[in-house]
Amino acid sequence: MKDSLKIIKDYRQGKASQKEEELLDLWIHDMEDNSPVALTEAEHEEMKRKGRAQIRSFLEEKNGVKYWVRFAVAATIALAIMIGKYFYHPVEKQSDQAFIASDVEPGRTAATLTLSDGKKLYLADLASGKIAEESGVKIVKNEKGELIYSIIDTKDQTVRMQTLTTYTGETQIVALPDGSKVWLNAASSIKYPSSFAAAPRRRVELAGEAYFEIAKDRDHPFVVETGNQEVEVLGTHFNINAYTDEPGIATTLLEGSVRVSKAGSSQTIVPGQQALNTQTDFKVSKVNTENIVDWKDGEFNLDEVDFRVAMRKIARWYGVELVYDKSVPEHIEAYGWISRSSKLSAVLKLIENSGLVKFRIEGKKLYISN
Repeated sequence: MKDSLKIIKDYRQGKASQKEEELLDLWIHDMEDNSPVALTEAEHEEMKRKGRAQIRSFLEEKNGVKYWVRFAVAATIALAIMIGKYFYHPVEKQSDQAFIASDVEPGRTAATLTLSDGKKLYLADLASGKIAEESGVKIVKNEKGELIYSIIDTKDQTVRMQTLTTYTGETQIVALPDGSKVWLNAASSIKYPSSFAAAPRRRVELAGEAYFEIAKDRDHPFVVETGNQEVEVLGTHFNINAYTDEPGIATTLLEGSVRVSKAGSSQTIVPGQQALNTQTDFKVSKVNTENIVDWKDGEFNLDEVDFRVAMRKIARWYGVELVYDKSVPEHIEAYGWISRSSKLSAVLKLIENSGLVKFRIEGKKLYISN
């Protein structure tokens, strides 16, 4: 499945090889008609069977080994939709109509900025332009909704702390006064000074999850505090997941190097590694960074992700409460890729096509059964 998703992604980005394009051409040819059609359940099953066979055959020829495409149904449908040549319009059942009626819109760019005097600014309600000024720093909301800090008075070095907070279904980008850029995920907050000018270290506090691109400054290390841990860098790209409902604090490096410290011990990690800090352990391992920073790029990349981890990501973005039936296994893997701009029903349909679980939406509660 990982290979089939890569083929789809490469095609969308114009990076597909000739062999990969041949597979896509074969799929389109077999569809015969580019116009939308309604399929019976039997016809839909036949379409899925052909899709599985074609993808599996291609992967076996390409790699010389056999792959069981555990999420072939989702890959087949996603493949057709992404190419833009074929649209599946199933004959709608009453249960599908109820599912759509209970749908949830995706999250959006939004956050609350709390200034040093306690004043709160809800960014989504503000027009673009200057929104505040503190410690010789101008704060602007640009046309994209991003928060931009810029120094206008180097003499004012008063330290004034500010907090940027997102709720479920919100995400926000902020460019700090030192030139560092931070992507704040849903249900998260970051506390920082309006200016780093007077401090030997550029220190911020994080709750939840954020992706950092840190401006290089050898004389002023950048430090992120999360719970009982500190991450210190000079200039690099990394992600920190410190949600309290996750097993531990996960620091994942994409570029450069960082030192992660906890209670007197520290670990230095390199790109492609993750330091996981739990109550009882502190270990470093190699990870797939694509399904860790997917949210920053506006995607859900669920390929080989623990199902319950994937569902927590989805719940934070759509603002729903997860209710598991006891029949749902503890350890199963999710597969698939879909944009975070999709409605909740589209995401759930993608996962349901695996045959592993079923969903029911009631208000803001999402029921999951086997």
